[in-house]
Amino acid sequence: MIEGGRIRLNGWQQAAVAVGSAVGALLDPRRADLIAALGETTGKPAFERVLERMKRSPEGRAVLSDQPRVISVNVGHAWELPPNTFGAAYANFMGSRNFSPDDRPPVRFMDTDELAYVAMRAREVHDFWHTLFGIPTNLIGESALKVIEFNQMYLPMCLLSVIGGTARFNEKQRKLFFQQYFPWAIQAGMQCTDLMCIYYERHFHEDLEDVRRKWGIIPAPLRPKQNFS
Repeated sequence: MIEGGRIRLNGWQQAAVAVGSAVGALLDPRRADLIAALGETTGKPAFERVLERMKRSPEGRAVLSDQPRVISVNVGHAWELPPNTFGAAYANFMGSRNFSPDDRPPVRFMDTDELAYVAMRAREVHDFWHTLFGIPTNLIGESALKVIEFNQMYLPMCLLSVIGGTARFNEKQRKLFFQQYFPWAIQAGMQCTDLMCIYYERHFHEDLEDVRRKWGIIPAPLRPKQNFS
């Protein structure tokens, strides 16, 4: 069960929240709460399709049944795993950036408990995807990951985030993104397995390169130099 109060909106209210969130997120891309609200108010049909795909997948059904949460109390053991494992790679990704899995904003605008969980799951596995694809967390990296997320879920928010992110690129960043990262992200998002149907926590102990091969993951191009951040 997703904790916290959810808010039911009529059509006009939903449109108003979506527009307000879109404008606010474009003005300040660091506002995770606005990006989350935009994803929820514009993404219901996409989340419904993801839910149906998860129900058709054995591993996806297990995720829906158990409703695991990516929070510190549940994933803290990843910091104790051998360095070659997926779990250790995730722990290194989070620790090296001083990220906490507890920082994701709550789901507020989904109609049902199932859709609320799917929206929360999509939000919480974001850093797993960073780890698997080896994508940096700079503007280029986040924009590239949003291309993969759009290929996987068709969320309008992902497309809007790519547009907003690329609008902030300087000339060197734009050239790097469209020559290397964008074509890679299109291919990577189409080639890999259905990433929302993976019970990631059950694979923490497995070798990182093994799970990449199993799930059809193409790692990102070489990390951009610092001045491309």
